[in-house]
Amino acid sequence: MFNKIGITEKHEQIYQLTTLVAGEFSQQEVLEKLAEAAVKVVGVKACSIRLLDEEAGELKMRSTYGLSEKYRDKGPVTKDDPVIKAAFAGEAVIVEDMRADDRVIYKKATIDEGLVSQLTVAMVFRNKPIGVLRLYSPTPKHFNEDDIAVARSVASQSAVAITNARLYARAIEGVKLSEQMKLGGLIQRRMIPQSAPEIASLDIGATYIPCFEVGGDFYDFLPIGNNHLAIGIADVIGKGIPAAIMMSSFRGALRAYVQQTTNPEPMAIIEKLNKMTCLECKDGEFISLFFAVIDYKNKTLTYCNCGHEPTIMIRKGKVKDLEKGGLVLGVEPNADYEFETMDLQEGDSFVFYTDGLIDAVNFDGDRWGRERMVETVRLYSSVGAKQLVNEVLRFRRRFVGLANQVDDTSIIAIKVCK
Repeated sequence: MFNKIGITEKHEQIYQLTTLVAGEFSQQEVLEKLAEAAVKVVGVKACSIRLLDEEAGELKMRSTYGLSEKYRDKGPVTKDDPVIKAAFAGEAVIVEDMRADDRVIYKKATIDEGLVSQLTVAMVFRNKPIGVLRLYSPTPKHFNEDDIAVARSVASQSAVAITNARLYARAIEGVKLSEQMKLGGLIQRRMIPQSAPEIASLDIGATYIPCFEVGGDFYDFLPIGNNHLAIGIADVIGKGIPAAIMMSSFRGALRAYVQQTTNPEPMAIIEKLNKMTCLECKDGEFISLFFAVIDYKNKTLTYCNCGHEPTIMIRKGKVKDLEKGGLVLGVEPNADYEFETMDLQEGDSFVFYTDGLIDAVNFDGDRWGRERMVETVRLYSSVGAKQLVNEVLRFRRRFVGLANQVDDTSIIAIKVCK
């Protein structure tokens, strides 16, 4: 049979439960150790631990010690069970004879298991019941105040240990998700060109600064034929993984449509992109895009601005916004878009960017803003494209300091050479 352990040993056993509270165990490991410890500390035959499933309204059997599998699987116990309700209300519920008590639903299973008496106490964490601890005796037993005190102590330790195990499990999942996010960010950054193309008549610099591991900004440089370069810079509404997935899909479509065409005019490409985006985007989702094709042999630029921040052109100190275009992509499948073609002159500077560049804020909540960006570009319009990008970012960094930002930054600078 079983024997109740001595007082000193009992306190030692209870103390040892703190190792479960502080330890890095899985939830199931904690439950199994607690069920065994409860039996040994109180000196009974068996123990069961049920945890509350809020959605189902049931207390699911999670661990037992000294009970058969058949008894474990005898049937559901809901939070409306009178014993459970009383325990959740703060009572230590004693059933002296489970074989005859009307509160016991599964009397036959109890008899077959050879159980007679039962003590049920709630496992509570921060004043919220999360389950019950049940102790069973095979002989008639009146659980006394000492038994109840020990059971409550074990249940209290159990609630903390189980909650800690849950948090530990979530932390492990968080690490896994973090690693996945890092991997996703690495893959995404590989999609963005690591360097700008080298073209004799153009000086190009570009950079991408993600705000989080993954995001919705992207840009790309795509050759068309022998004398044309397509440039796309886009911003998918949203943050994190959903925006990154949409960005990846959009980037693939853009590349496919550009590579399929022999016509440097962007109209057909924009129309296809818009229809594809309308099919992919749900309500409230869209993509802004600035798309341009440079004919670097004949020195022309044709562009379409699809709801994006207007690229700025600086020519002899004067600023021009490239605004011709139409709606963001993904809203209206039959939307009309305008295009503009302009001649390029030596010394012209162009800056393509996403709104994260100008929406950056300092600790006072002040935006760096478009005006500061334009003045910086004007001030450094005579330097090379890579240096121009660096100067814009340097001036922005001086303004915002170490304040956290909430949006990605993409910027492309192009200078027309001889």
